[in-house]
Amino acid sequence: MPGMNAPEVTPGTRLLVVDDEAAILDVLATSLRFLGYEVAEAATGHDALAEVRRHAPHLVLLDVMLPDIDGFEVVRRLRQAGSQVPVIFLTARESGQDVVGGLDLGADDYITKPFRLAEVAARVRAVLRRGENGAARPLLACGDVRMNTETYEVHRAGVRVELSPTEYRLLHHLLLNRDRVLTHEQLLSHVWAFGEGDHGVLKTYISYLRRKLDALGPGLIETRRGVGYILRDRGSA
Repeated sequence: MPGMNAPEVTPGTRLLVVDDEAAILDVLATSLRFLGYEVAEAATGHDALAEVRRHAPHLVLLDVMLPDIDGFEVVRRLRQAGSQVPVIFLTARESGQDVVGGLDLGADDYITKPFRLAEVAARVRAVLRRGENGAARPLLACGDVRMNTETYEVHRAGVRVELSPTEYRLLHHLLLNRDRVLTHEQLLSHVWAFGEGDHGVLKTYISYLRRKLDALGPGLIETRRGVGYILRDRGSA
């Protein structure tokens, strides 16, 4: 399938895709089956709850806006029932309140629409990989910067740093890959969906992050001219 790589998938890995838009549901399910996953489908919140009970998926891709109960309520009911199945929200809304509210309910990640199929595949692999390695790391750190991925809070030197959803995603990816140079293309593909970002936008958001983080301590984000960026604690280098 164009634009989709097919890395090795653990046989028997089951996914549930939930979306009330038939075209999106079909494209996602077909693409994920192409990669080797077993995929069940649902178009409503109630059907999603039934499919989780029926198929016990390893991960759920869940649209927020559904015709009966929304995705937030689906996750709330899953957690109340004791299910810890990983959930990635699919949403057209990117407000900080919506994102944090969903993640506080116990979701593992979110992807904004429109999205790249390659981004969806990468997020699915990342969440599944965290599950294979045990509990997801709730705390990411570099120097005195701390990111709590359960509360979606960022602190530096004990002071809370308010970030937009895009700034948060950018810092999250830098922290996951601290001490490693990430190219412009790698950052754009992981942080911005469907060609929304370009090198100029990336440079702007790097400057936003630097302004907020550097106000509380030494600079951590270094530029590799013509290549990309690296996050590292110079004090421990």
